[in-house]
Amino acid sequence: MELDLSGNVALVTGASRGIGLAAVCALQREGATVAAVARAASPDLEATGATIVCADLASPDGADEVIAAVERAHGRLDLLVNNVGGGARLSLAPFGQLEDADWQDAWETNAMSTIRATRTALPLLARHGGAIVNVSSIGARKPDGPPLAYNVAKAALTAFSGAAAELAASGIRINTVSPGPTRTAMWESETGLGGKLAAALGAPIEAIVAGTPEQVTMVTGRLSEPEEVADLICFLLSDRAANITGADYLIDGGAIRTV
Repeated sequence: MELDLSGNVALVTGASRGIGLAAVCALQREGATVAAVARAASPDLEATGATIVCADLASPDGADEVIAAVERAHGRLDLLVNNVGGGARLSLAPFGQLEDADWQDAWETNAMSTIRATRTALPLLARHGGAIVNVSSIGARKPDGPPLAYNVAKAALTAFSGAAAELAASGIRINTVSPGPTRTAMWESETGLGGKLAAALGAPIEAIVAGTPEQVTMVTGRLSEPEEVADLICFLLSDRAANITGADYLIDGGAIRTV
């Protein structure tokens, strides 16, 4: 399917690796001009040729810095992918052991980063009628286990698509993509969720990753690939999805099966 995003300027947050990097590449293939945000640029991100803005979107001033930089570089913004997430304090601890700092880190990284970026980008997005995709998680649908603070923050992020009616008045669509376990650093890195689970269980991280599809009942029997999530993001940003807004799309290998 040709999505024809040529002429559009897109902004992708959390773009140095994983789903964010895949989204940058997919948007470029569809013809969009892409600006990419990361705390630090990775060699893979630099190789894309995207406009790179180094900023911390979990900070109160991060969104202002980023949107101002995009406007200076490109003069417009049409598509926004709020992908930044995770957190420096991602914790598997039970509720009673989670500290205020754990909750604050999860909230700032997974919810407020998106809320601030979206709010700051509204004037630019409204000029030509824009589209937003927020990257949440299936943890938002099942927030009852670790990492609890992360899952609760993602649930708030998913609920943020409730702004669809208000944004529609400005010609802006907003949708959510909720991946299940995906082959990214979140699962494959020693400092990510997979690494923390491996340390807690005393198992090799490779074994944790290999066993995850069965553990979370992914009926396809495998993790999603970042490129698959990126393709769904691109579709929702395109005019092919022009009458879709306020929706949450699972891409989880059938892990969550509800009516």
